[in-house]
Amino acid sequence: MTDRPLLLLDVDGPLNPYGARLLRHRGYVTRRMWPPNWAARQRTGSRRLRRGLRVRLHPGHGERILALPYEPAWATTWMHHANEMIAPVIGLPGDLPVIEFTDLFAKDPDGLYWKTRQIVAWAAGRPFVWVDDLVTDLDVRHVDAHHDGPSLLLKVDPRRGLRESDFATLERWAHSL
Repeated sequence: MTDRPLLLLDVDGPLNPYGARLLRHRGYVTRRMWPPNWAARQRTGSRRLRRGLRVRLHPGHGERILALPYEPAWATTWMHHANEMIAPVIGLPGDLPVIEFTDLFAKDPDGLYWKTRQIVAWAAGRPFVWVDDLVTDLDVRHVDAHHDGPSLLLKVDPRRGLRESDFATLERWAHSL
């Protein structure tokens, strides 16, 4: 563990712009994958399960992420499978720390995104940026109220994924600490 801020990465949305149905992003590669959490939610024998989940990834993202002054970690339903299936494609090491979420997709009594409370607990007061496509103002207010260190919740458009402007925001925020 270092004293650098954490960079908590979601896969679907920021790294895999799943919302880009018709658009082919420059530099992205498409893979068919069978992440266990996804496969468990599919109907046995279905065409969708046989074909696998279409995942679009940019092989240069890992280098860009590693060049930032952060300690990256996974904050995704892919959990440890992100190290096995995503990291090699985008150029990240296959041993990044992983937030091991419990109760995936559980409805929060206060309307928070189901990851929010566990992310705050996992960060344990360390400065962090959480990059996700589903964070809301409610999550931002909760983190501000319950996290003792600096934080930034960076919402990424799932149709576009991480963009140049997002990397610039990450760079600026880290240097502002």
